[in-house]
Amino acid sequence: MKLITLPPAFGMRNVSPFCLKVEMALAALKLEHEIEWEKDPRKTPKGKLPVLHDGSRVIADSELILQHLDDVTNGGLYGHLTAEQNAIGTSATRLAEEHLYWFIVASRWLDDDWWPNVVSGFFGFVPSLFRGLAANGARKEVAKTLHLQGLGRHNTDEQLGFARRDLQALQDLVGDKAFLFGDEPCIHDFSVASLLAGAIDNKPVTWMTSMVSEYPALIEYTERVQSAVGVWGRELG
Repeated sequence: MKLITLPPAFGMRNVSPFCLKVEMALAALKLEHEIEWEKDPRKTPKGKLPVLHDGSRVIADSELILQHLDDVTNGGLYGHLTAEQNAIGTSATRLAEEHLYWFIVASRWLDDDWWPNVVSGFFGFVPSLFRGLAANGARKEVAKTLHLQGLGRHNTDEQLGFARRDLQALQDLVGDKAFLFGDEPCIHDFSVASLLAGAIDNKPVTWMTSMVSEYPALIEYTERVQSAVGVWGRELG
């Protein structure tokens, strides 16, 4: 198997939570694989990452990749969980990936002070003559997407309130447990923790990094998940 991901950026070895959770799943299942970096997601089948090559199959989208991995391991990712656990885990994943994720995006792409880090981290491969044009065009698309998603229609204070409620919900769900559903992390832990890692270990810090620091239980939880599978989002010195 070969997993195509984004290259390191912002102090992150794996800057995409969607790429990171697949890498965690591959490690947990002990499936041999190699990782290849792709700087330009537009070159992939669906214009986004990750992409998994498994023999002749090419699977684009992290959720579809996870379903494939579950199939080839006869339920290795989801089979040991109850229907209720999968329902709760899927809900937590949707909260993290379809709502909280957009605040991480906004804290990187739409913060004027932080924006130069995006230009150097994501667009360094573009010739300098065209880099600003390409980066600014992509930034406008991100702002448009956030507006269409709905969260971009709110002012800063309202967005901060949404993000805090998301983080509080996740912290309440984890509670005093080591992991969501037992003594070992499951696929839903990988989804939630990989998203949080992208905010926690971002360098330099964003306003989302500062906000997550207000939830130490989530930081400890994210570290436990990464340590359990031996896969971290951040670069280890």
